[in-house]
Amino acid sequence: MTRAKFPEPPTVPELKRFGIRRSERITFEAGTRLWRIYFQGGPHPTTWNRFRAWGPTGSRFDPQPPPPGPSDREILYAAALGPVCVAEVFQETRTVDRRRNDPWLVAFETTRDLTLLDLAGAWPTRAGGSQAISSGPRKRAQRWSREIYEAFPVLDGLRYPSSMAGGEAAFALYDRAEDALPVFPSFHRALADPTILAALKGAARRFGYVVV
Repeated sequence: MTRAKFPEPPTVPELKRFGIRRSERITFEAGTRLWRIYFQGGPHPTTWNRFRAWGPTGSRFDPQPPPPGPSDREILYAAALGPVCVAEVFQETRTVDRRRNDPWLVAFETTRDLTLLDLAGAWPTRAGGSQAISSGPRKRAQRWSREIYEAFPVLDGLRYPSSMAGGEAAFALYDRAEDALPVFPSFHRALADPTILAALKGAARRFGYVVV
């Protein structure tokens, strides 16, 4: 029988037995710049530095157990580059609406080192899965994230290749990384701000998205 490339995750004891090799973890030094797009309006308004406790939602690596609701596990998604955020956040419609729900683009520098599991490397295969963890069914990826969260409390989150941005680096930061966010961001603009329109159109054009 052919083994599934993206099966259900191993149990917490099994993951602890696999462990994480030094080459399978990434340390981001303090001062690393990360980007994210968030929404100040809509049904679930938030702020640039708030980790989301409600879940699981439709996002790939939500660590909250079902059913959806408030949890003591929190998540914040980010990327190494601003255009990756555009590709990820607006992937459902492939339309960048600059005003609906008041989206904002923010960049911030981390204030301490972060330890992340590198899902772009060999670890998913060694643990019984594959790179499909970053592109396969989201609910199953969430189940992997829940087991990883519990098995490895030293991890601040996950690094994974964005399936919408050509494998560029994206990040799912667990609540353990909350103290690594600065008091103030280094860049903070509404997507409706005309000063970033040209850059926004450039990012959208790269992925075949439309800006409205």
